[in-house]
Amino acid sequence: MDKLTLGHRSWNMSRIKGKDTQPELLVRKCLYAKGFRYRVHARLPGRPDLTMKKYHVVIFVNGCFWHLHGCSNSVIPSTNTQFWKNKLGENVVRDKMNLQKLEDAGWRVITVWECDIRARFEETMERMEADVKVII
Repeated sequence: MDKLTLGHRSWNMSRIKGKDTQPELLVRKCLYAKGFRYRVHARLPGRPDLTMKKYHVVIFVNGCFWHLHGCSNSVIPSTNTQFWKNKLGENVVRDKMNLQKLEDAGWRVITVWECDIRARFEETMERMEADVKVII
């Protein structure tokens, strides 16, 4: 049983952003400071958060909950459990399909997880920078 009314729950959910999230902005700021240039939310399969055409790299900054990362942040809610299992499961399937489409088109895909950004920001950014530079 949900503790919130249906209208209040709907209002809460409508406030969840899909673009320009805090983790995404941190990644963008760090990459820009290191001299990387990118496009934001290009019209490619899955709408990657960042696209670096020069390196033929796309970067997804994924929220652990919405993409079922498997860490402590990706726990299925105890209310309306079946809905969330279906919804998040569909997200994972769609992510895999989009990843395959991008790889088939010749793009290199880098996925950065929200929990890694929050817990180990510097290490995560260094690893991502190294992954991008492998292409050069």
